[in-house]
Order: sequence, then structure tokens, then C-alpha cells
Amino acid sequence: MFAYIIRRLLYAIPILVGVNLITFVLFFVVNSPEDVARAHLGEKYVTPQAIENWVHEKGYNHPLMYNADADGLNRITDTIFYQKSLKLFTLDFGQADDGRDIATDVLTRMGPSLALAIPTFVIGIWINICVALIVVMFRATHLDKAAVALFVSLMSISGLFYIIGGQYMVATLWRLVPISGFEPGAMAWKFLILPVVIGVISGIGLGARWYRTLFLETVDQDFVRTARAKGVSELGVLFHHVLPNALLPILTGVVVVIPSLFMGSLLMEAFFGIPGLGSYMLDAIRAQDFAIVRTMVFVGSVLYILGLILTDISYTMADPRVRLN
Repeated sequence: MFAYIIRRLLYAIPILVGVNLITFVLFFVVNSPEDVARAHLGEKYVTPQAIENWVHEKGYNHPLMYNADADGLNRITDTIFYQKSLKLFTLDFGQADDGRDIATDVLTRMGPSLALAIPTFVIGIWINICVALIVVMFRATHLDKAAVALFVSLMSISGLFYIIGGQYMVATLWRLVPISGFEPGAMAWKFLILPVVIGVISGIGLGARWYRTLFLETVDQDFVRTARAKGVSELGVLFHHVLPNALLPILTGVVVVIPSLFMGSLLMEAFFGIPGLGSYMLDAIRAQDFAIVRTMVFVGSVLYILGLILTDISYTMADPRVRLN
């Protein structure tokens, strides 16, 4: 197991380097530092001197990848690629264009993102599995057909409809919770309960329909028919035989999502005013703050690779027949 994890981590290094190179090309080759300065300062009424000052202030006045005028190792280190991209591998995220420390912002905003994402994730999985099992219990009936039609209808509705509709009904008409905002500490629940409920409801269509498909592939197999023949109730069959044997594909979709919970939800955090990493990324895009965008792309890549490794490890825990080579 330990050797496998080390091998997968080594495999991840070329992937992260590739992501880093692609991001660097998009920000500094396709767009020159002067283009980045114009995007940040604005196209109108910006003087060449202002552009030059901004480029020099942000450290974009160095050569891209190789500094022929420097000596020794400085030919590599005194470049934009080393200072703005390679340093990300040491978790040195640098500063945003407005001078804030990006690492501090990430650590500060991670809490609100997790406070929103974890309840939505856990409650959503539990409800989706339970709903799917109930539908499978009444498979090939009118209830099953109606449930599938409902799932498809819920999937077809935009997430914005749930957000705007929930804010209008619950927060504006009924005034049960604040329409937006966030307060750290014990009172955070009143700002989080509405986005959590909306997140769970908006995910039922896709989640329950997918789990139903997984359970239907297992429900008529030989070991399930044997359990029924021994007198096991249908609920017992579903929860003790069907659900455990459908665990591997469930883990594929669940464990890989766990690291991405740290990244937050763009729409939820933006509409509900929650100061998490999702809104942090969106605000950076609006402000043309490419230092933050580069950092969030790199962090997202690292978390996604960790999710894939966790998925493989969880396979061995759920099914002893699976071996990691």
C-alpha cells in the first residue's frame, strides 16, 4: 500500500507540471505581461508609463523562462516562470495584485466553504441513496416510472432557479432566514441552512437517478435472489445485500469529490454572500487578479489528484478482492 501511494504521488508530479505549464502559457505567452497589465488597469485612459510601472511592481518585468543576462542559477530563478509558477510547488502562493497574501486568504476562506459544502455533501448522499433504494423497491411499477420522470425533470431545471426561487420564497416572502451574508461562529447556521437545503434539493434528480441505475444492476443477481429465497425481507435485501455490493461505483463518485469540497461552490457562495473559496475565485476573475486564478487552478489540480488516490485506496477497504499493484 505504501509503495503504491508513493508511486501514485510520483506519477502526479508530471501531471501537475503539465497543468502548471499550460496555465503559464495561457497567462504569460498567449497574453504578454503588458496585456495582463491592460486587463487589470483597464483599456481606457491607461498610459504606457502606468503599464510599465504595474509590470515592474508585480515582478512581470523579468524574462519568461530563461534570463540570459543573469549569472549561474539566476538564469533560471530570475524569471517569471520560476517566481510565478514553480514556487507554487513549495506552496508559496505569493501576493494578490492588491497586495493581500494569497495563502492567508485561502486558509481564511476554507472554513466557510467547508461549512457549506460538507453538510450539503453528506446529507445529499444520504437522501439520494435512500430515495434510490425506495424507488428500486417499487421497480417496474407506476411509482418507479413517475420517480424517473421526476428525476429527469429536476435534472432539467437550472441551478439558478433553485437558488433564486429559494431566496424569494424562504428569505423574502416568509423571512425565515437571511437572504445572504455570513457570520462566523455559532450563528453561522442561519446563513447556511438555506443554501444547504437548496444544494440538496437541486442534486436529488441527478444523484438519485444515478444510484437507482447502480442498484438495478445488482438487485436481480443470483446472490440477491438467494437472499430472498431464504426469507430476507425486501428492505433487508436492499440495505444488506444490494447497497454493499454497489459500493465500489458509489465510492468512485463520492471519494473523488471530497477534496473538491475545499474549493467551494461558485454559484452558492456568490448568490448567498458566503466568503468561501468559490466566491474568492469568482471575485478574482472579475477583478482580473490572475495571481489568485493561477493559485486556485493549481490547488484544484492537487486536490483532484489526491481525490483519485483516495478513491483507489477506498476500493481496497470496501472490497478485499481489489488489490493495489
